[in-house]
Amino acid sequence: MANDPTPTMFSRRALLAAAAGGAALLAVAPRALAVASETTASGLPLLAPLPPGAPDRTLFAPLEQRFAGYLAILPAMTNDIEDTARHGFMGGGWWRSPNAPYNARVQEHVYTLSWFHANQRPWNPYAGDAALAGRLDAALGHYLGLQHDDGSWPEYDPNEHSLAATGFGLGYLAKTLANLRQSAALPQRRAEIERALHAGIGWLLNPANGIWRTPVQWTNQVAGGLAGAALALRLHPDSALAARLTERIGFLAEHGQSPAGFFYDPTGMDINYNFEVMLPELAEIYLLTGNRAVLGMARRFTEWFGYNLLREPDGSGWLTYYAMSARTSVAYYDNVIPDPDRSNLGSIFIPDLPELGAFFTSREDRAAARAAWATEPGPAPGPAKQDTSPRIIAHAPYGETLPSNAEKERAIAALPYLRRPEFAEVRRDTAFDQDYLYVKRPGLYFGAFFGTRPTSTVRSGPGFLWHPAAGTIVHAQQSDTGCWSTRLPNGNPDGRSNLLAEYQVGDREWDGKSLSPGDAPVRVRYRLPDSRITTELTVTRNSVIRSVRATSTATEQIPLVLQPQDVVTFADGTPVAYGANAAASTDGLTIRRGDTVITISWDSIRPATVTDTSRTYLRDTRRRVHTLRVPHDGRIEVRITLP
Repeated sequence: MANDPTPTMFSRRALLAAAAGGAALLAVAPRALAVASETTASGLPLLAPLPPGAPDRTLFAPLEQRFAGYLAILPAMTNDIEDTARHGFMGGGWWRSPNAPYNARVQEHVYTLSWFHANQRPWNPYAGDAALAGRLDAALGHYLGLQHDDGSWPEYDPNEHSLAATGFGLGYLAKTLANLRQSAALPQRRAEIERALHAGIGWLLNPANGIWRTPVQWTNQVAGGLAGAALALRLHPDSALAARLTERIGFLAEHGQSPAGFFYDPTGMDINYNFEVMLPELAEIYLLTGNRAVLGMARRFTEWFGYNLLREPDGSGWLTYYAMSARTSVAYYDNVIPDPDRSNLGSIFIPDLPELGAFFTSREDRAAARAAWATEPGPAPGPAKQDTSPRIIAHAPYGETLPSNAEKERAIAALPYLRRPEFAEVRRDTAFDQDYLYVKRPGLYFGAFFGTRPTSTVRSGPGFLWHPAAGTIVHAQQSDTGCWSTRLPNGNPDGRSNLLAEYQVGDREWDGKSLSPGDAPVRVRYRLPDSRITTELTVTRNSVIRSVRATSTATEQIPLVLQPQDVVTFADGTPVAYGANAAASTDGLTIRRGDTVITISWDSIRPATVTDTSRTYLRDTRRRVHTLRVPHDGRIEVRITLP
């Protein structure tokens, strides 16, 4: 429908619906078309610029500070709406790519325009603004004109039936409809939005739609659509669709979450999408429907997440096990995240799931951050183009239920690797043949991934090594040069392949079910499919040992996380300076961090290097990856010993 010659006020689908819907709809059609013609003929007036000094930080209530940046960009973004042959297209490259007229996701900022038009605030000069309403009307006309006859919208191609564009679009259009009703604006457009939402919900909830094949993939997009449908059906009820919505929520709960605990995105885990997108969408569904299946999903995810976020002992934040993230590279979270925080709505689950509070900024810290923001000099700046997610403000009206400092500390203390002195467990996804190994001993916590990589972004094998006093010592990256691995002469690490693994505890085969290993070592024998590299990994009470056999020369690679105060030396006495490179011919390396001494040793004197990288963690950037590499002739044993 992107090339449909029908005027944008009515898409071909809408006109067909009018023909079937009777006189009531036809009665308003001539006026709608006349408005479209008049607007096009006269041109769209420009939105006036903000007055000097705006956005004034002191005028914003704490919970609405996140609107300030969007107010700062509103005039420019609104005036970039085209008044040409592409009438209503939101040009300028503000949101999503490609910034093309057929990409429905570009139009999602209709919500932003509608919010500022509908809501009177001391700091909002655009409430009820006629120019804003005119350009919003044009943008909505273009947006609705992109909808296919089956109810879906395109994103990357005019003929695409995009789950993301449709799922998220339902949410933004439903919220836009609510704003337009609030301001009693654009009555004809409201009727069109209602019809478009009905068609889009029908497409999304159709069990025969390929988005529902099992296991359900791209779950964040599906959940976004279910949340949008839930709101739309509150605004424009339909009992049959409401029943189908309840059924599909249950279906997603049963088929969209791995037995390991993560949400499929698309077939594996992703720290960013699971926590920052999927969980807030589930929270919106929960708020709108009260569906307990959604709460169960959040509970299972909370447990899973607790295995994969590594708490730094100084309280500065978390490093994430992001080497196994299938799509993005969010490697850490600061302890205090100021607005805008797109994970914020997920806090709605905390009253029911207090353990989830470990991962959110506390009420006290958020209040202090907001108070500090209000006192910063000068007007609030706007976000950069493409960093303007409407989700930030679309979720704001729902509020937040952040934990107190004390509640957060209790939740942190309840994390599996902080609460339990020892355990060994493989959290397994049988649908996609993925094994997530976690081993906790009194002096260490270790994680690894084996099986089928969900995407080429994931790096297999050992993923992290953490110490209760020293924090994260080894942290695998998503790159060939930064994963914890054995590299072949061509530079390929075993971590970029699907590693076949067998497990033992002591001398007995182990099925991966959670247990306390006691004094027995946990062993993993893993290899490349062609056996060019085979490794025996052993986790004891205070060490991680890798015995490697390769059919050629190879190099051991260990991504160390160093801090400026660390005293690092090779075994021959050669110092390793923070932020610098070093080399020695030796058989080991020592890291002294406060009172903790970590020793890395290998079986004979060999040339070794430590290479500085640009990868840093947390806001203070004190934690920095330095990569240890030890070449060998195809056989080596490397031992990391912790106190």
